[in-house]
Amino acid sequence: MPPRAPHRLSRRSLLAALALAGCSRGGAQTATRPLALDPLPAGSRFEALGALQINDDALGFGGLSALHIDDDLRLTAISDVGHWVTARLVLRDGRPEALAELRTGPLRDGSGMPLRRGYGGDAESLARLPDGGWLVGFERWQRIRRYRDIDGPGEYVEAPPGLDFAPRNGGLESLTVLGDGRWLAIAEKLYPRGDETLRRAWIGGPGRWRRIAYRPEDGFDPADVAALPEGGALVLERSFSVFAGFGGRVVRLSAAQLEAGVMQGEEVLRLEAPIPRDNYEGITTFRAGGRTLVALVSDDNENMLQRSLLLLFAVIDE
Repeated sequence: MPPRAPHRLSRRSLLAALALAGCSRGGAQTATRPLALDPLPAGSRFEALGALQINDDALGFGGLSALHIDDDLRLTAISDVGHWVTARLVLRDGRPEALAELRTGPLRDGSGMPLRRGYGGDAESLARLPDGGWLVGFERWQRIRRYRDIDGPGEYVEAPPGLDFAPRNGGLESLTVLGDGRWLAIAEKLYPRGDETLRRAWIGGPGRWRRIAYRPEDGFDPADVAALPEGGALVLERSFSVFAGFGGRVVRLSAAQLEAGVMQGEEVLRLEAPIPRDNYEGITTFRAGGRTLVALVSDDNENMLQRSLLLLFAVIDE
């Protein structure tokens, strides 16, 4: 998560206060604006279906940092200011049109009290459990909470061993539940044995964590991971520099690569023109219309120079 800018609208604090009870929001058209995406270059393994620009004022906050969409097009996202969002993704002819039935609210601790923004509420990763519950990974205070319902209390679960050694702003950005039920977690900036070409990763779950590693492209960091319906996973990587701005790519890990001591996948999408550049932090996969779809969400850092974008792609090389 790059350094955060101040709030860009003073009225956001009022909107955030309204979200404390898990408020329903306004109509779909007030929350989002559809955007067309130019076709990707010939030979691409993805088809660009379109995008939505999400109105932070309709949410009461920005900073979207992780995303999940299920096969019924129910969307759940979290923000690094300690909030959740749920909605229904509306598609028209397979392309994103709006978010409907929008609800927001605060992530809560084990007693049901809202998490405070900052050290205790920096939610960065999200995963759906087979029983319908949720896992939320946090950084700064490095931990995982399990939620039966995203708007309910969250209990601690056993975090991967050594996660507490991650830098405050380099912890558990990537978390997913694989098809076989194992959890896969990757730290953004925790280097095994000081090797900065690798990132510490873990596979398994409470009581059965196994230390492994992930190798990103030079200059990139893992920002999120999503299990693929057919097996394997997609890793979203992100880069940032003052001169080049944000960059990103999507890497595919096969089921076999998930068993390696050092995971290194194959790039399947580079987040560059004609794809709009921004701070993409969340990735999810789901099935709709007989195809595997991939969605990305960007964290606008509540900065007026950035946007909260939801991009939608179809995998065309299945």
